[in-house]
Amino acid sequence: MSETPLRRFPLHPAHPERICWGCHRYCPADAMRCGNGSERTQHPAEVLGDDWMDFGLDAQRADAAPPATEPAA
Repeated sequence: MSETPLRRFPLHPAHPERICWGCHRYCPADAMRCGNGSERTQHPAEVLGDDWMDFGLDAQRADAAPPATEPAA
């Protein structure tokens, strides 16, 4: 069994509606091979908008204070 290396997940694809984003295969929307249901999985940019990286656990809070630094001695 050969393992296919994972590709980078595109942050802003040109035409996300053409691809199913449900697994690592990135199948065309009209020819899904994984059986991931009858509908394709949408890219996060389609669901949350172009600033989708600002949401979630890894997002940086705008109101968060910068880390405290020690004064130079």
